[in-house]
Amino acid sequence: MTRLDYNATTTRAERNQHAAPGPRPRATLALTSAATAVALMTYTAPMVTLPEMAADLHTAVSAQAWLLNGTPLGLAALLLVAGSLADDYGRRRIFVAGTLALGITTALGGLTSSTWLFTLTRVAQGAASAALLASSLGLLVHAFPTPRGRLHATGVWGAFVSGGIAVGPLLTGSLPDWRLGYVILGAAALIVAALSARTLSESRAPRGGRPDLLGATTFGLALVALVAALTLGRDGWLRAPVGLLLAAFVLLMGVFTLVERRSATPMIDLSLLRRPRFLASSAGGLFTGLAVIGLFSFLPALLQRALGLSALDTAWLFLLWSGLSFAVALQARRLAGRIVPRHQLALGFLLHAVGVLAMLGAIGAGSWPRMLPGLVVAGVGSGLLNAALPLLSVESVPPERAAMGSGAQQTFRYIGSCAGVALTIALTTSGGSLAQGADIAIAVSAGLAAVGAVSVAAWK
Repeated sequence: MTRLDYNATTTRAERNQHAAPGPRPRATLALTSAATAVALMTYTAPMVTLPEMAADLHTAVSAQAWLLNGTPLGLAALLLVAGSLADDYGRRRIFVAGTLALGITTALGGLTSSTWLFTLTRVAQGAASAALLASSLGLLVHAFPTPRGRLHATGVWGAFVSGGIAVGPLLTGSLPDWRLGYVILGAAALIVAALSARTLSESRAPRGGRPDLLGATTFGLALVALVAALTLGRDGWLRAPVGLLLAAFVLLMGVFTLVERRSATPMIDLSLLRRPRFLASSAGGLFTGLAVIGLFSFLPALLQRALGLSALDTAWLFLLWSGLSFAVALQARRLAGRIVPRHQLALGFLLHAVGVLAMLGAIGAGSWPRMLPGLVVAGVGSGLLNAALPLLSVESVPPERAAMGSGAQQTFRYIGSCAGVALTIALTTSGGSLAQGADIAIAVSAGLAAVGAVSVAAWK
């Protein structure tokens, strides 16, 4: 290479370096948190409008689990895939694409006229949410490279998870038509996507090789089979479709393991399964879905049926739990240095167990005020969980694989939520009365939370 060629190459490199915008920490945190809040608002939107939606869409009781499980199905199937693709293809690219898709599919959800069309749009919303949720933590790790900055960013992001859960039911419950909420949320997602495309800088994992598309496809199909089996299982675990779906899951996971062992750039490094932090992060996500999300996804609809509360009244009652979760998650970063994330998770699970046990008998007595102390304690526990989970997920993997680590933890979270929702509905409707079934579901949720506390505390 001549000196002239060298100078020309150097000049182009310098020009490209100056042309590419660097990470903007505050803008990155604001946009990823806003998109996360919209995604969680979309996720929780049906919680207080489930009876109205079921009547409008002519949904049988046996099929109502699909109205709630559509989004977590898409999330569980694609979170790990989206995290891996974000690290390889570019986190900004996947984040913007996911936020844009969320806006379109959410708006379409408000236009559907049947249970299965609505469920399909919910699955698509989950897939879009998977893209933005998994890539958002990767963007934050790139924008906040120091441990202190990362602690602050993941704490705020985790608080907006709780904030989205809090505002979603309140928004849909306050509107005269449940469909209008989806139009509003869709427009909000499109605005965030437009701002993100103009503002965020690109980042990706500095590893060579081709993305593991075969592994991504195999894993995604395996989780679709598992979540579908869990949702259908509440109508009978011995039915042929459930058995075939579970067999397909086992077969596809076997193929996925072989693919990952032979891939030069695997979607997930199987050696991570020997890391205690990664196992604690995965267990924390799984039991959060099983114990917390599973119960509170169906509890608002249960209160409307058993106590005759309106959708808006239920939303305000639900806000006591979710609002406290938001406030606690926002302040929980101050616990850093005093308590390690896995101990914070264990404490969060124990507080959830204590809180929901305090609600035993309230529905049978027809008294919603009796639920208030339990909602307060459980809300504090949920806030601790939502603050600790994102930090532990990015700390459990190498920094360049942050999006994959986030996707792995959230995959377990939404697998757990699918199973938890199906289990809660099955327990509630299988008792002699709604009150008796609700107490059984509450007791099971507390037991699962206790198991979760022991699980995350055991991984040293």
